[in-house]
Amino acid sequence: MTKISERIGCVKDAISSACARVGRDVSEIKLVVVTKSATIEAIQEVIRLGSTDLGENRVQQLKKVSAEISEFLEKGNDDSALPGKVNWHMIGHLQRNKVRQVLPTVSLIHSVDTLRLAEEINALAAKLNLCPKILMQVNISNEPQKYGVPVGATTHLAEQLETLPNLKLVGLMTMAPLTHNKDVIRACFVRARELFVELRGEKIVGPQFTELSMGMSSDYEVAVEEGATILRIGSAIFAG
Repeated sequence: MTKISERIGCVKDAISSACARVGRDVSEIKLVVVTKSATIEAIQEVIRLGSTDLGENRVQQLKKVSAEISEFLEKGNDDSALPGKVNWHMIGHLQRNKVRQVLPTVSLIHSVDTLRLAEEINALAAKLNLCPKILMQVNISNEPQKYGVPVGATTHLAEQLETLPNLKLVGLMTMAPLTHNKDVIRACFVRARELFVELRGEKIVGPQFTELSMGMSSDYEVAVEEGATILRIGSAIFAG
């Protein structure tokens, strides 16, 4: 076994244990492998090991790596260990002038936090005959250095996003503070889950609103316990 396969195994075991603690099914959780610090060889290995959801923080890196991985998959199309394709997730901050570069590539944009960005996605998607899935990024921890809509503005922005015909709001994304205090982390994830439930319960969003993207390498077990459906994990798989 390679180090990467061992670490993926450890992450999956920890996810299973967290699910068992709270009575969830592992099938409810999607693991997005964050590739920002990984070599192309390491990314190829996680794909061979069965990971088909990959996440990138920066647009230029997403374009470069996704092109390299497409070429890798095309060359290996007779390799039964390889999937036909992978799903790319844009998980970092997205500027309006970069939207055109990511739309043809990504299956989910995690970081929509303003109406202006959503309108840009909607307008370009219409021209490209696309209807991308998006998550609304919420700054639950209220940290000034973080992107995300303030908690108090979440409902209003969700209502606005629901009016845009060429995108599909499918859930929320948040990041907990970088701290070793699990109570602080848990409180952040609990609040995100409450917001998610409120938006669904008040019928502000449609039935497609099913995803809660929260939890990274340092806090994903708590995120699973508090209802995350998507985990964004990089260093726990690639570091070391």
